[in-house]
Amino acid sequence: MSAQTVWQGRFIAMKVDGKWEYASRARGIGAAVILAIDDGDVILVEQYRVPIGKRCLELPAGLVGDETEGEAVEVAAARELEEETGYRPARVETVGFFHSSPGMVSEGFTLVRALDLVRVSDGGGEPGEDITVHRVALSGIADFVAAKRAEGVAIDVKLLMLLGPGLLG
Repeated sequence: MSAQTVWQGRFIAMKVDGKWEYASRARGIGAAVILAIDDGDVILVEQYRVPIGKRCLELPAGLVGDETEGEAVEVAAARELEEETGYRPARVETVGFFHSSPGMVSEGFTLVRALDLVRVSDGGGEPGEDITVHRVALSGIADFVAAKRAEGVAIDVKLLMLLGPGLLG
């Protein structure tokens, strides 16, 4: 059976395929997640997320092709990193394509690595996004995440890649 769209907004479509109900991105929009490490520090963002009703600690990320059809992932990632964090990368390398919650959403994201960062502004995103930028030493990431969790901040699953070595050993 093929999926049927039961509702579609500007960015999201709700679909049904047999017994499965799931969300997908509308209009072929993609997403880029940016791993930006500079001198042993990782650049993180914190922002309010309506679906969970609280602030969330995340890697910088953004939509690909939401404004310009056919936009390259690397171009979108560089634009989003600068907009959200104020850091401009000299290079962006694609790591791979991943799915974060394949039982509920069809969306995946392209993980990129931003290299040779230069701070060009304070960041903070577009008006109304209220993004807080954090520069955190990789050696202290577990403590930083624990402190944010204790404050009631949600933690995005993609931060597991930064916590992974400590969890395995």
